[in-house]
Amino acid sequence: MRARAFWVIAPGRGEIREETLPTPATDEVLVRTIASGISRGTERLVFEGHVPPSQWRSMRAPMQAGEFSFPVKYGYAAVGTLADSRRVFCLHPHQDLFLAPRSMCIPVPEGVPSRRAVLGANMETALNILWDAQPLAGERVMVIGAGVVGLLAAWLIRRIPGTTVTVVDTNSARRTTADLLGLEFAVPHDAPREQELIVHASATEAGLSQALECAAFEARILEASWYGDRKVSLPLGEAFHVKRLRLLSTQVGAVSPSMRGRRTHAERMALALSLLANPVLDALCGPTIPFAELPRQMAKILAPGRAGEVAPLCPVVTY
Repeated sequence: MRARAFWVIAPGRGEIREETLPTPATDEVLVRTIASGISRGTERLVFEGHVPPSQWRSMRAPMQAGEFSFPVKYGYAAVGTLADSRRVFCLHPHQDLFLAPRSMCIPVPEGVPSRRAVLGANMETALNILWDAQPLAGERVMVIGAGVVGLLAAWLIRRIPGTTVTVVDTNSARRTTADLLGLEFAVPHDAPREQELIVHASATEAGLSQALECAAFEARILEASWYGDRKVSLPLGEAFHVKRLRLLSTQVGAVSPSMRGRRTHAERMALALSLLANPVLDALCGPTIPFAELPRQMAKILAPGRAGEVAPLCPVVTY
């Protein structure tokens, strides 16, 4: 069977390539893609060639083909159907027809539409952040960076009783989305101080510095960003030691220690998909791009949004 897949062939350039699928192995299933999501932060680093060689192995997507030195087939948010018409989510690149291990194809709950289900990988990351953060009832919480992962993490934490959750972003246009999710919003110069838990998801040096500035005494700061090959400088000579702050890394590749050994990766993904049942999360999805348009549209889709501009959150590719 013939399939078509999106490949990044050089920094800032992509094309659709045809390939012949092999005969399925006994543990594989054939998936016809309905939609896939574009994770703008990570896929921008891949598309622009900013994955450092030291991280090529650790940043491989589960079903990736090629290498980060190009060409590379990358992505991890595909929703499709099996031969029996069941819908599944799979960590697969942008491709219209593919083979995948049956164990990697997680059923999509009936109440979650395919367009929203592409958020599965982002919700899984947000869920792991929640497990790492271990928020307490009544805490003052700040999430810096109103991208998809930041907004989902804030939305999950807001469900902890008594928490006050403020999302901070340089783009004031994100306020509308935060409002829809029931979250407080602030631009950096209006960000509240004395925050007891801070999740940093802006992937900027300024954002992480603000986390240190806004933290309360003995606050926890979770770094959820990935910077690729960029170096980051921090003002650790100011209040960092006096406040006894804790700066922790959170990353989705491993299940959080608080749940490790109690939940498998597949069980974590199944839970993440079930958390997408709320229609309010449709605010994070869009715009919609036909698969055939990816080579022409990808650079524009991944371009950072300008202040005051409504940049896309999770673009949805349709097949």
